[in-house]
Formats: sequence, structure tokens, C-alpha cells
Amino acid sequence: MKPKPILETQRLILRELCPEDADDMMRLHSHPVVQRYTGEGVITTPERIRNKIAEKQADYRKYGYGRWATVLKEGDQFVGWSGLAYLPEFDEVDVGYRFLPEFWGQGLATEATRAILTYAFNDLKLQRIVAIAMKENIASIRVMEKAGMQFEKNAPYFPDGEDLVWYNMVKKI
Repeated sequence: MKPKPILETQRLILRELCPEDADDMMRLHSHPVVQRYTGEGVITTPERIRNKIAEKQADYRKYGYGRWATVLKEGDQFVGWSGLAYLPEFDEVDVGYRFLPEFWGQGLATEATRAILTYAFNDLKLQRIVAIAMKENIASIRVMEKAGMQFEKNAPYFPDGEDLVWYNMVKKI
């Protein structure tokens, strides 16, 4: 049984990832074009996918949020994941998204990100959200901007790593 929705938008349902999402998550994380700008390689084993889902489920329990399965309302079709992640190394909460290529260019990432930001500020009472992308990932940067986030800095994510673009949004008072 799939978990109940956390967020709904005009076209999307965001819900917790569950073991039944393993095949869809494998399609997503084994796709070299999807993984191109993520900083992690393709995942090719079911065990790694199961571990990734278990990590997301642990985040739900620990923080009350995480990266959520993102599905089309019409047809309950898995498009990818989107949601929040706590980055302990920076003491920041990151909004992120990763969708299958056939769903790119339809405004779904922007739609999901706007809903996630609203939820983060209004329901979770978070004060600040960041988003981080490789400079070459123009599409992801455009989503951040269309969602209303502001450029903050160019800075590495990993020590000795290349600079990434950092955007943020602060709760409006």
C-alpha cells in the first residue's frame, strides 16, 4: 500500500517513498542523463536502491520531511522525487528534485518546488531553504529562479570540489 499524500499540486502528488517504488527509483537513478549533474554515479543494483529508499524513510522519521516520490495525479505515474533534505554539514535544509527525462520541460519541477517551499515555511515553520546545483545545470537553476529563490553564492559542496551555485529563500515575515 502506497503512503498517503503529503502535498498535492494541480498535477502532482508528493508522498513518502516506499519499497514498492524500487523499480521506478532504479529507472531514475540508473539513467546516466538524469545522474549527469548530481555528483553521484548511476546506481545499478537493487540493493543500493533499497538502501536509498531506506535512507529517505529514515529522514522522514528523523526530520519530519525528506525527498518524496512525485507522481502524476492522472494515472498515478512516477515522475521522480522532490522534497527537502537536511544537510548537517552546512546546517541547512535543501530543496531538490530529480525527474525522469520524459517529464522534463513540462514545469513539473517548478510546480513541485513552489509547493514544497510553501509547505516548508507554512507547515514545517522552517526559516530558510537552500538549493544547490552544478553551474552547468541550467535547467535546474531555472527551476530555482522560477520558484522565487535568489542567487546566494558560488561555493563548493565538497571540500576541494568545484564551485556550485547556491540559491536560497528566506521565510517572509
